[in-house]
Order: sequence, then structure tokens, then C-alpha cells
Amino acid sequence: MGDDGDDTSVVVDTRTKTKRPPLYKVLLLNDDYTPMEFVVAVLERFFGMNHAQAFEIMLTVHKKGVAVVGVFSHEIAETKVAQVMDFARQHQHPLQCTMEKE
Repeated sequence: MGDDGDDTSVVVDTRTKTKRPPLYKVLLLNDDYTPMEFVVAVLERFFGMNHAQAFEIMLTVHKKGVAVVGVFSHEIAETKVAQVMDFARQHQHPLQCTMEKE
């Protein structure tokens, strides 16, 4: 069996799979001092929710102590957390907003 020039090698198309960047959940935490209306306003302003959606999430935060208010890339999640915390501080509310990897 010699090499008769018949090339039967298979070309495998290797595509590098780009991994999706990890996503981060933005969480709003309940406290006993921040008014419910303020939480609704925050959800409408920073998370683009309508009043009904914001009210539902606010009730979840109130009853369960925490709620996911959005899932974003790291940079956007970080920005949202900072915006909410700054806004709460400016209005002298202890509202806490955090993020965690999904």
C-alpha cells in the first residue's frame, strides 16, 4: 500500500466558541425605613418598569426581603447598583441594592 496521492484527510472547521459574558442579577433588599412609594419610583426610573410592574416587585421585596429587579452584564449591573444607591442616599433612604453572579 503506497501513497497513491489520494488525499482522504478531512478538514474540520474549527470555530472558536466565544463564551457569553457572565450575567449579574441586581437585587433590591428590604428595610424598615424606605417608603414603598420610593421603591416604586426607583424601579420605574432605573429599571424602566411601568407602575404595575414596579408595584409588584416592591411588594415582593417587602414580603420576601429581597427581589431580583434585573439581569445585566457586569458593567450595566454595577452602574444600576451605583445609581440606585446614590439616589437613595440623596433622598436619605437606607435602601440597599446589590448584585450577584447569575
